[in-house]
Amino acid sequence: MKTFLSADRRFLNPQAMENVELKAAVPAKDTENNPLFTQDMPWEIRIDNGYPNVIYDRREQIFHCYYTLFTEDKDTEGTTLQERTQRNYRPRMDRVTSLAYARSKDGIHWEKPSLGLVDWRGSKENNLLFRYAHGTGVMLDERDKNAGRRFKMVTKVDIPGHGAHMAVGFSEDGIHWGELIPWPEYNPQADSHNFPFWNEEEQCYMLVSRIWKDGIRVTTISHSQDFIHWSEPVETLRGRGYENQIYSMPVFKTHGLYLGLASLIHEGDRNEKNFDCVDCELTWSADGKKFDFAAMDQAVIPRGDGHYPDGEFDNSCIYASSPVTDGQKVWIYYMGGNGQHTNFRESSLGRAYWEADKFACWTEKNEGMESILTTTTLILGGNYIEVLADEADAEKDWELMASVHPVWTENAYEGLGMEDAVTEKSGRWIRISWKGKKLPDKSGCIRFQFKNLKIWAVRGELEYKGHRLWEGADMENEGM
Repeated sequence: MKTFLSADRRFLNPQAMENVELKAAVPAKDTENNPLFTQDMPWEIRIDNGYPNVIYDRREQIFHCYYTLFTEDKDTEGTTLQERTQRNYRPRMDRVTSLAYARSKDGIHWEKPSLGLVDWRGSKENNLLFRYAHGTGVMLDERDKNAGRRFKMVTKVDIPGHGAHMAVGFSEDGIHWGELIPWPEYNPQADSHNFPFWNEEEQCYMLVSRIWKDGIRVTTISHSQDFIHWSEPVETLRGRGYENQIYSMPVFKTHGLYLGLASLIHEGDRNEKNFDCVDCELTWSADGKKFDFAAMDQAVIPRGDGHYPDGEFDNSCIYASSPVTDGQKVWIYYMGGNGQHTNFRESSLGRAYWEADKFACWTEKNEGMESILTTTTLILGGNYIEVLADEADAEKDWELMASVHPVWTENAYEGLGMEDAVTEKSGRWIRISWKGKKLPDKSGCIRFQFKNLKIWAVRGELEYKGHRLWEGADMENEGM
């Protein structure tokens, strides 16, 4: 059976929808344990955005966390908390970015081990992996047969006064890395989270990064066959003007769909309540190359309450990691900042979770009215379909019916109408069958009619047929 998530825009026919809207799911924050760790070491002068990379290593049964921080920042180090509330932060060109490491056995209790690798003011008793590493992205690559390349990183080597360049690194255990290898070609600005991942469809590595274009931040994608030679970055997604610029976007794949966690910075109007704050929104891509917003202007990890310096740890800025799943829950680890992006702030690691497959849902726009969703033209098969759904209001009854049509403008196939549908809820899924009648082994679309539900996904013996054409027509029927 194949699962189609509601965030997948290809699945539906927008001409055949009524009284529905897509809503991004808001993960539940781990309020019992957040924040998981804070910037409490002498060399953690300013974690800033953090750009966390939280990876679960099944072989070692341990969580790894790689995060960017400033280990030299004279304007932060030289001010008291009281002074920070009375003037703006003034970043200096001699700030030093570094890469730090933490680990955990349960994902809750974190250790910052003394690695003995990097000198900081005369001592190597710290958890630093590299100095001068900006916006590092790390991936665990189980498919690479070379054990020494099991862990891979992309970073911007940024040495104040000596320029900056892109580089990659390799490691067997995720802690001991070889010398960083400069990119042979291209040197994008990449002053953000440089996030690498494997694209199964393209059979290559891809890298989400960022450049500046037309006066704003723009998200880019590059590809590589060997993780050393990368293509020139091309635009994959941009936000909306000054007010919603994409700062970074780690991605992950589930059910054949690429989902992104885009951090959006709000500029353009100092009078706005969210000015210079950073929200996190859900994006999606069918191929991992071109992304779009799933549910625009809907934050998936809401910022906490309050303001600097005594608000909640994540009241102003959110920068997420690619999630980690345990099969039941999808955990998003994120760096939360308690002050505006360009001002004084302290950052901490937190986490929140989605229930599995519940990333975005279709639900009724106007309460009490019937809602209709119709799929694109599909290759049909099997005896039933299943819908992952919850009641929108637990105090009210829900309804769900479905019919199967050759095309959405025609009547249902015989025996597959709404009146023939049999609905049975079992656990998380609602099964719809048609009195023992099989779905026809041909193309068609499914029309869902519902009330008081949040629809997260549909699964069945279904496949995409191809491009949706006007009125559901196809080339064969039109003699083309």
